Amino acid sequence: MLKCASFFAGVGGIDKGFEHNELFKVVYANEFDPYPVKTYELNSKLKVDCRDIKEVQPDEIPDFDVMLAGFPCQAFSVAGYRKGFEDEKGRGTLFFELVRIIEAKEPEIVFLENVKNLVGHDNGNTFRVINECLEQNGYKVYPMVLNAMEYGNIPQNRERIYLVCFKDERVYQNFRPLMPIPLKKKLSDIIDFKTKVDDKYYYTEGKYKGDIYEQLVAAMDDENAVYQWRRKYVRKNKSGVVPTLTANQGEGGHNVCLIKTKHGIRKMTPHECFNTQGFSKKFKLPKDMSDARLYKQAGNSVCVSVIERLADKIAEAYKAVNA
Repeated sequence: MLKCASFFAGVGGIDKGFEHNELFKVVYANEFDPYPVKTYELNSKLKVDCRDIKEVQPDEIPDFDVMLAGFPCQAFSVAGYRKGFEDEKGRGTLFFELVRIIEAKEPEIVFLENVKNLVGHDNGNTFRVINECLEQNGYKVYPMVLNAMEYGNIPQNRERIYLVCFKDERVYQNFRPLMPIPLKKKLSDIIDFKTKVDDKYYYTEGKYKGDIYEQLVAAMDDENAVYQWRRKYVRKNKSGVVPTLTANQGEGGHNVCLIKTKHGIRKMTPHECFNTQGFSKKFKLPKDMSDARLYKQAGNSVCVSVIERLADKIAEAYKAVNA
């Protein structure tokens, strides 16, 4: 069994993906935001370390073999301001907190997830610095940009970069990249188009300022599609999937995912957003938390089914050398 330590753990999407394979067990998780921690602990027996990573000393972390980290992506995101390492809130520099822990603990494997824009940020300099840091610490880095709808059997257009880093070159040589798989899961598998949900999710005449409702009624003519309100107009996703979920989805902003049902036009519910990230329908959401926080957690999370496939590939490569 390989012990995993998870950083910037959020609600535990990466952790769930790895623990689906019996080789991996998460023994430590760190997440600064108390709201996703609450969701994490509702679905796990693990107690999350809810401190700022800058305060966490390596000798306070149990020994581990695999580092898991979906390090903060706002600084690198197209949706953010692309400031990268110069982000004034320090989110870009948080990568170096991971390096500090890597240097002290020397895990065999490092698994990192981030937005696709990481590759091109600052003309590639950000990605080059990250690669060099990992290589200087003895890792062979395997980067992949994967879309959830092509590699996770999830109807969401979500491209992310994954860095799989190995200390043992033999394991690196045995690692095989993911191949695309057919998208068999339908929108109706993750969104309940038939059941009436809480009234608060529905758009009705006069509920919102201006003529939003009238525009939605005029534009939304397909009950098998997902639409978005884009500040001033309605956009239909023509790929027949859910557009990329974002952290501000559902807050009344411009990324709200909308569907047309026989009960009316409504937002996707928070749980439908978690379904869209490949979480189990049994995944629990805190009942005493605002929808805005839950939407944010879903948007900030990962596609669990892509992580599961990557964890299986890592396990195969490791076992090939350590049989």
